[in-house]
Amino acid sequence: MADVSLRKRIWGWYFFDWASQPYHTVLNTFIFGPFFAVIAATYFLNLGLTEDVADAKAQSLWAWSTALFGLIIAFTAPIFGAMADSTGRRMPWIVGFSIMYVVGAGLLWFTDPAAGNLYWMLAAFGMGFIGAEYALIFINAQLPALGTKEEIGKISGSGFAFGYMGGVISLAIVLVFVVEQNTGKTIAGLDPIFGLDASMREGTRATGPFAALWFAIFMIPYFLWVREVRTTRKRASIPQALSTVIDTIKRLKSRPSLGVYLVSSMLYRDGLNGLYTFGGVYAALVLNWEVSQIGMFGVIAAIGAMVFSYFGGFMDRKFGPKPVVVYAIVMLMIVSFVIINLSPTTFFGVALAAGTGLPDMVFLVCGVFIGGMGGIVQSASRSLMVRHCDPETSTEYFGLYGMSGRATAFLAPLLIGITTHVTGSARLGISPVLFLFAIGLFLLIWVNAQGEDTAAA
Repeated sequence: MADVSLRKRIWGWYFFDWASQPYHTVLNTFIFGPFFAVIAATYFLNLGLTEDVADAKAQSLWAWSTALFGLIIAFTAPIFGAMADSTGRRMPWIVGFSIMYVVGAGLLWFTDPAAGNLYWMLAAFGMGFIGAEYALIFINAQLPALGTKEEIGKISGSGFAFGYMGGVISLAIVLVFVVEQNTGKTIAGLDPIFGLDASMREGTRATGPFAALWFAIFMIPYFLWVREVRTTRKRASIPQALSTVIDTIKRLKSRPSLGVYLVSSMLYRDGLNGLYTFGGVYAALVLNWEVSQIGMFGVIAAIGAMVFSYFGGFMDRKFGPKPVVVYAIVMLMIVSFVIINLSPTTFFGVALAAGTGLPDMVFLVCGVFIGGMGGIVQSASRSLMVRHCDPETSTEYFGLYGMSGRATAFLAPLLIGITTHVTGSARLGISPVLFLFAIGLFLLIWVNAQGEDTAAA
């Protein structure tokens, strides 16, 4: 079989971001997540709870569930990474996790709008979500082989930009042709395609199979163009892999910059995931947006992410990843503070005129910066991790990176769940993300911008 050029390998690698983005954009953040929150809130309303309490309980349920998914990823990702590094092969793992993605997303079609199978659908969502996150760890581990240290930032940023472009297009497709509004029509005034029954929310439920099909089709370039050398090395057992991970963690004592970076990124990425996970839920429960409105918000946010990620890659190449990460976190803190002080009737405590569209406009602008700065944080953080990892054990190190990103993945949902429960407010419940951003930003002071092998920046 003919050798594949480096340029094709890079483009194949980009296609994973394109293929996987609908799980995060269409399902987690803007369509299925808010839809799930709404049907869960309706379920709790039917139990006799007030609207505010039902909204808070629905947000808490989503929070506890995403926290559990994060814990599963945190405790297993480094072990799987070490097992993959022992053989030098990542592709079989990526195939397996891709199957989890497709099956989990496809099962969301069976969600009962009356919330009759609420917890089963949470489990299905979790299967796909965990598969997507596992696959991403192994995809990230392939990044060091795609270019020099100076080129990695641009490659990482372009990958995220290309992925968000896929998110924009997939989201636009489902909004125009698939997802129904309360009128029974899509946002374009059309009936949902294929005769989907709007009264049974089949258009919204169909976003699960849509994401599965999208992933299956657009992973084809990845599997065609991204190759790895076959080896005869024997795969480590789970105990051996666990021992390797423990040894690697112990060696972090001699790599202080990496150790601090893993903790720092663990916190600020958790804050970002909190914003992503609950942004759409916030719009549904606090601003009372329809799913289609949230979808349009998602298109705007994804376009912001696409543009900012692309140019962020150039800034990474010019200034290095650390200053780019710092700038993006500061911007995310400002945006979070604005959102916490926004409601349909007040803005920073000032009463608004009845029927004003200001809250909606402010939240849309915030969406651009959440998507844009979030894209920059993810791409530049991946680039900064490459500067700290050893190419020969990159999957294990990116497993640690994935673990650090998920070891406290329960923390943002947990804190949001607790704060929402204590305050009885879905709006104030978002406030813990500010704390996570602030601590993560502070810890970056001790992270070497160039990695472990050069003088501190």
